Amino acid sequence: MVAAMALALTGSMATSAHAAPSETELKKKIDTASDQLEDITESYNKLKIDLAKTGTDQKNLAASIAPAKAKLLVASAQVNNIAATSYKQGRVGPMSAMLGGEQGGLIERMSYLDLIQKSNQRDIDAYTNTTQTFNERSAALKTTQAKQAAQLAEMDARKKKIEGDIKKLRALREQAYGSATEKGVSGAAGTAPDISGSAGEAVDYAYVQANKPAYYGYGDSGPSTFDCSGLTMMAWKQAGKSLPHNAAAQYSATARITKSQLQPGDLVFYRSLGHVGIYVGGGMIIDASREGEPIKKRSINIMTPYGYGRVK
Repeated sequence: MVAAMALALTGSMATSAHAAPSETELKKKIDTASDQLEDITESYNKLKIDLAKTGTDQKNLAASIAPAKAKLLVASAQVNNIAATSYKQGRVGPMSAMLGGEQGGLIERMSYLDLIQKSNQRDIDAYTNTTQTFNERSAALKTTQAKQAAQLAEMDARKKKIEGDIKKLRALREQAYGSATEKGVSGAAGTAPDISGSAGEAVDYAYVQANKPAYYGYGDSGPSTFDCSGLTMMAWKQAGKSLPHNAAAQYSATARITKSQLQPGDLVFYRSLGHVGIYVGGGMIIDASREGEPIKKRSINIMTPYGYGRVK
């Protein structure tokens, strides 16, 4: 997926060697490149979430290995004891044991032998199950370690890809506007509306961040720069709510609502969960829109919304 994005981003940034592109053409290329960079950054954020889970899985598996090994040693000792006892007793079985001694104790001896056989079988079963559990956990730990190594390698590759894309995008902006930021773009959001409760805290935070730069890099979540999901995550963190740092994951973590049900503090998702902003009322959102541009308040109809979410 990253390779395909890289190819598309490179193609969108290419300029004709024969004729300078018009301002409209350049703006379209910048918009396309910005969307592709955001997709790569959000995939990087998702990978960070996956990597954290893999790390937790690895720790849990590693912690479970020692108790499993201890149980295996106990079960092994029990089975070895059964084997040694059987060797010492030779072929003397239950029948010969029952026939020996006084007939009056036959019932007691049969009951005793039955208990021994059941106990031995329990020890053998415990050994089998414990061995299987230990082997499964050891194999799972190796698999998890390999998965984590692969994720780390992929994360490093995505970091390098993002660095290159940011340089190209800034060069493209400078070609179009003479600077790395589009001319006439303002992030001023004005005064935050008076909203009660936790939603008010989230919206207030978003207003305070307006005019700070959006930066699609390595999961930016403030205090100076933000990507889209980093802004919404931090806004709701102020209200004591935890959201993952990824637009698609935030969509899964919120309750579905309709556009008519929107209230300040709700999240608005775009581009097949590639972008997210926070609704602030009056048909407006605040979002970290594009790399190098300021966080700003703008219409909810910047593009067709994919869906809406309410923080639980």
